[in-house]
Order: sequence, then C-alpha cells, then structure tokens
Amino acid sequence: MSKLIAPHGGGELKPLLLTGDELHEERKKAKSLVEIKMSSRETSDLIMLGIGAFTPLDGFMGYDDWKGVCDEMKLTNDVFWPIPITLSTTKGQADSLKKGEEVALIDEESGELMGTMKVMEKYTIDKEHECKQIFRTADHAHPGVHKVITQEEVNIAGPVKVLNELHYPDEYGDKYMRPAQTRALFQEKGWSTVAALQLRNPMHRAHEYLAKIAIEICDGVYIHQLVGKLKEGDIPGDVRVKAIDLLVEKYFVKDTCVQGVYPMEMRYGGPREALLHGVFRQNYGCSHLLIGRDHAGVGDYYGPYDAQHIFNEIPAGSLLLEPLKIDLTFYCVKCDGMASTKTCPHDKTDRVILSGTMLRKMLSENQEVPDHFSRPEVLEVLKEYYATLEEKVEIKLHKHARGDK
Repeated sequence: MSKLIAPHGGGELKPLLLTGDELHEERKKAKSLVEIKMSSRETSDLIMLGIGAFTPLDGFMGYDDWKGVCDEMKLTNDVFWPIPITLSTTKGQADSLKKGEEVALIDEESGELMGTMKVMEKYTIDKEHECKQIFRTADHAHPGVHKVITQEEVNIAGPVKVLNELHYPDEYGDKYMRPAQTRALFQEKGWSTVAALQLRNPMHRAHEYLAKIAIEICDGVYIHQLVGKLKEGDIPGDVRVKAIDLLVEKYFVKDTCVQGVYPMEMRYGGPREALLHGVFRQNYGCSHLLIGRDHAGVGDYYGPYDAQHIFNEIPAGSLLLEPLKIDLTFYCVKCDGMASTKTCPHDKTDRVILSGTMLRKMLSENQEVPDHFSRPEVLEVLKEYYATLEEKVEIKLHKHARGDK
C-alpha cells in the first residue's frame, strides 16, 4: 500500500488521456465533429486534465463551478479548487451547438487535434469579475488578465477525452512524467514525504538553498519545471532542464531529488496560482510545496509573501499537501554562505539578492553576474544560450543590411 499522500479530492487519479484502440476510434470519430479552436492556455489545461494532474476534474467547468471557484474556491461538490479551468468559443459557434453534441478540440497554434468534448452547457461570464477574484486586478497589462479578457465571448463546458500531449513526451523524454509515473517513482525510492520546488526560471543559489532545506525535512525533492507557454523573454524549458541536470549532478547528494517537467501554461496568478500548484502537486504525489518570495507573481501585483499567507486563509482540509514557507533568501558576504532574513543578522549591503528575473536581465544584457549568484556550470549553460540569441540577431541584422529576405 502506498505511503504517499492521496490524490486531490480523496479518490484515485483521474487521467482522461485515451490509449490504444480507444484512442484510435476517438481520433477517427473526431474527423466528423465540429471543431473548436483552443488557445494555448486552454490546450495546456486540457493536457493537464489528460495526464490526471487536474484530478478530480472530468472536463471544462460549467457556470456553477466557475462561479464557486471564483467566489469561494470550491466546486459545486464542495471540493476545493482555486482557479477556473474553462474553455471559450465565439458566440456564433456556441449558438450552433446543441446540448449533448460532441466537438473536436483543436490547438489553434499547431492545428493539432487535442481531444473531444461533450457540450453540456453554454454560458457567458463577467470577465472582469473573474480577473479581480483570481488575479486581484483587472489591469490588462497583467498577462493572466489579458488572457481572460481576450478569450472568446461564450464558455462551453462538459466532459473531455484527451487524445494528444503535443511535443512534450518527445521533447523532454523521461523528464516528462505524468502523476501516475511520479507516484510510482517516489514509491520505488521509498519516499513518503516529497517537497515540490516550482520553477519557471533558471535555478540560482536561492532555489538550490530552498531545495536543500526541503531535503533536510522530507525524504526527497521534486524539482518541477513549467515548460508550457511562458511570457516573452523567459528562458526555454530545454535550456533550464540542461542547467538543472548539471546542478543536481554536481551539488546534490545522489537520490535526494528528481527533476521533472509539466505542460501547464503560466497564469502569473500569484496567491491563487500557488494554491493551484499545491492541488496538482498533491496529485503528483508531493506532500509539501516550497513557497518562497513572490511565488507565481509578476510585476508588483502581489505582496512578496501573499502566496504564503493565502494557505492560512483557506478552510482546514482544503488540501492534504502542506506549504513549506521560506523567507527571503540570499548570499551573505559576512555569513559567507546562503541565509535568510530569519538567520542573517547583517546589513542589506552585505547581501547578494538572488532573482531569476534579475539573472535573465543580466545575462541578456551581457552584464557581469555577481559571485555567488548561481553555480558556474549553470551560468555556462545560460551564457551559451544567450550567445546563440546574439548570433541569430547578428545574422538577421546582416541579412537586413544586405537587403536579403
């Protein structure tokens, strides 16, 4: 019997991805169905439904679930859920659909068939209300708000069958693990307590410090990188994976951590997104989630520790997973090592504050990266990546100067 934490909702994992003959038959049937185009966010949510990461959901949410999640962070069956998982389409297309009709779900960027859905409900929402509840702002400059405001006019809801995971299994190989696979791996290692470290930036010394704190507390750490669509300027997943592989190999005790990737698109939803990270990490088999400074934030929309505070505000029992809340971490010259505001008594001028955003900025502008910011092996991988970008720009400028097309 597994000693791992139970999946969210109290039952078993609920993957909606078809395989074998069932997959073949559904693909064949989908050719005759009305096609609904999905945004990159909707596609990534569908894949998360497919692999069981969004257990216990069985599809895109109807109005009552949407409203319950926005206003009370719970579904109509009282299961805790912090962010709506919805699908939208044009009013014209929605009007033409009948209740119970099956549709084919198409990724608008690649044109690939992703799944099918039985349409059980059509409804409109107050987009601004959703944004204020979920993102605490309706500012269109917020990337998550922008996605909601620009989605189509009508939401359609119903159970889904998932047929495709796009390029993720091929591109990331054994790093791309579904929740059933991570659970099997953790059990094989004899782990019962596992801390997830959420990443969308290159791993710097503060991330490493967080992971090693968790290793002292738990059986192991799952370094879990988001590789769905990011905002412009973020470093691609394959580059981050390569850098972390080197870091784990050279600076971690063997068999204390596992690196994996997941296909969700970032919403930059701060506190609410931290809760969603907790929900699906529980499905992956993680008992804890590391929450540092400005978790899942963007710009100045959230306080630095809002994502920690929200775990105190949800009803008891909402999640089995627990947060590991860590204060601001940095390298202190006088301490001669990594520290936090709880452990370092020295002045701010003695501290090297570490930030993924700052690291990206320094590397992209070819600035000198301060000592102790990141491990040299990580910096080497990142510098190689930025050098290729400079080469591409130079080639483009050269062609432009010659008048080439």
